[in-house]
Amino acid sequence: MGYYVGAPAISDATPFLPGSFDRPPRNPAEKIHSGYKAWEWLLYLYGMGPATLYGILPDPYWTNFFHLARGLRLMQQYHISQSELLDGHQHLLNFTNEFEEIYYQSRIDRLHFVFLWIHSLTHIGPETVNKGPPICSSQWTMERTIGNLGQEIRLHNSSVYANLSKRAIRRCQINAIKAIIPAIEPSEITSPKGSEEVGLGYVLLRRRERTTHLVRPCKADAILRYLASNDINIPSTPPVTKWARLRLPNGQVARSAWKEHAMSKQPRMAHNVKLLLDGRTAIAEVYFYFHMTIHGQRKTFAMVSEYSDPHQDLLQHSYHTVFVCRYHGDASLKLTEVSTIQSVVAMVPHQFPGIDGTLFYLIERPGLDIITMSGINEEDIPNED
Repeated sequence: MGYYVGAPAISDATPFLPGSFDRPPRNPAEKIHSGYKAWEWLLYLYGMGPATLYGILPDPYWTNFFHLARGLRLMQQYHISQSELLDGHQHLLNFTNEFEEIYYQSRIDRLHFVFLWIHSLTHIGPETVNKGPPICSSQWTMERTIGNLGQEIRLHNSSVYANLSKRAIRRCQINAIKAIIPAIEPSEITSPKGSEEVGLGYVLLRRRERTTHLVRPCKADAILRYLASNDINIPSTPPVTKWARLRLPNGQVARSAWKEHAMSKQPRMAHNVKLLLDGRTAIAEVYFYFHMTIHGQRKTFAMVSEYSDPHQDLLQHSYHTVFVCRYHGDASLKLTEVSTIQSVVAMVPHQFPGIDGTLFYLIERPGLDIITMSGINEEDIPNED
């Protein structure tokens, strides 16, 4: 099977997956028959599969798989536009039709290849119109409840089932009270000590430099270019106070390369973000966050290095499923307001057959709104300190 050929690339990607992506997929060649979790399957098949199987699966099978990956990526969002719904539904129809042509071939002796789930894909689009996004009525809610109840009874070795029953009843009672009196539970997320709210749901989190410092010349040039674009011309860059982390309105925490690279034990990387810049979607690496006053108004910025535009051949051939960029480091520095940051993403290095150099492919957390491109258009992490 193809997944055994590209299996090491799956487990090797773990350091590049943010903690908000939850459990990272293990090596499927070693663990696929020993408790491989549904979430691991989700990240593996629809997050990493399209990129890592490039050059491994022959073209008709690879192209067919892209229809499935593209369709389900769109359907896994919490917010689905009408155009995305139509696009996703068409990709799922194409997948089912091509699957029967490639694997089934209208042969009775191969009828068992067409599993029931393949036919069910054709109903996801219409049912989304009737019931809303599938992720809102998926099995994840029940699995999380089972996990929570399991945690609550873990320390009770006697009368486990009686205790489980009482816990379940209590949980139902609490949920009923919350439904009747919503104000009984604070709706807003509390900010930790030392944090700073900067508006629109964005919150700076420590660590933070105690004093201001001058930045390296390449970063100073980026600051001066931004100031010049706002009709502010000064001979030298003012010193800045760096912040390490930023909590986004969606609950994710975007870290910075400044602190991640300084940690003795390297965490799972969480300093790559998706930006929305003047209607254009871009991917960037965050170096650090800081405040600066522009025309008398205090604003919060991120110093970022923007990745290249996606590889167009791969993007088009994969039906906009494989989003692959080159990393430019200090050569692509720019300033952006933190309000342009939409989500934390993973950028995983990979050597693509037939393409020179190491490229980085994009993975977005399932459930968040994904990149929809037309050409180039458009858990809060615990404090480690």
